[in-house]
Amino acid sequence: MARLILSDGTTFEGTPFGSPTDTQGEVVFNTGMVGYPESLTDPSYKGQILVLTYPLVGNYGVPDDSRDHWNIKKYFESNEIQIQGLIVSEYCEQYHHWNAKRSLGQWMKKYRVPGLSGIDTRALTQKLREHGVMLGQVVQNGHKPAAEIHDPNAENLAAKVSIKRPIVYNEGRGKKRIIAIDTGMKNNIIRSFLRRDVTFIRVPWNYDIWRSKFKFDGVFIANGPGDPAVLHETHAVIRKALEKKIPTFGICLGIQIMAIAAGAKTYKLKYGHRAQNQPVIDRFTKRCYLTSQNHGFAVNWKTLPRDWAVWMENANDHTVEGIRHKKLPFMAIQFHPEATPGPVDTEFLFDEFIKIL
Repeated sequence: MARLILSDGTTFEGTPFGSPTDTQGEVVFNTGMVGYPESLTDPSYKGQILVLTYPLVGNYGVPDDSRDHWNIKKYFESNEIQIQGLIVSEYCEQYHHWNAKRSLGQWMKKYRVPGLSGIDTRALTQKLREHGVMLGQVVQNGHKPAAEIHDPNAENLAAKVSIKRPIVYNEGRGKKRIIAIDTGMKNNIIRSFLRRDVTFIRVPWNYDIWRSKFKFDGVFIANGPGDPAVLHETHAVIRKALEKKIPTFGICLGIQIMAIAAGAKTYKLKYGHRAQNQPVIDRFTKRCYLTSQNHGFAVNWKTLPRDWAVWMENANDHTVEGIRHKKLPFMAIQFHPEATPGPVDTEFLFDEFIKIL
């Protein structure tokens, strides 16, 4: 047996799978029914122990590490598992799927990520909803729990998942050139741009695009983990993009960074939005979209400058899901139009950005 111990002392006992190691992190839940290979490799989960509320996990296994013609992993959102640990109700070791090459547990063991099954994930999720996300640790049988649990949000998590040097895709073939700040970018965001025939210049989270050799028509800010307030170098880069009136687009962490650069503030949600069916309303058209989401912070819309408008809002809790400048070519969204996993209802937003370049 092994234990999940929350910061308030609440303990859940379960059966270990994956790597037989201890771990610590922020305990969060995702209500999606499918998509664990994509979710576990999403860099936005860095530092977190993920609770999956769907009761059966692992039944369709895990694909191989093959890459597409852009040399990006086909089936994952980064090159490795990003979560600290995985908590499920029932783990299925015997997988069956045409594309599966290994079990979930085998894959997790490769990246030294522990899992726990046999946990009452309904009770755990209810506790996280009532209390808010909590720090926790997975402790293997016979091991002594840590006296203090490290808070990953105190770190610059984006720096841990960002690339170290620029990568250029579609050089010389793209009609437009986009420079993209990688604060933990999902692979399908890259593919979503490349399929639209742009040259995509991916740079580290703190890269000074204004002193670089790259020429570009627009700026993109990616998703990623952690508190947006700590990314001061990124704020400065985006603040200058806004001053220069260069078309700028942000997704997830990107909306929070853009809002801070514009003069607004962000705050931590009680338990965040991590699901594939979050309803988002376009306040201009009144249309509702189903969206894929994974974030723990949000923009405080009362702090937005007057020349900015709240474009999208969450139909459940009315938090900010999109902002636009009233006159200039700046737009950002809190959800994931690239999906993986989830619906692709809002994929057209990539086209909207490219139109304003």
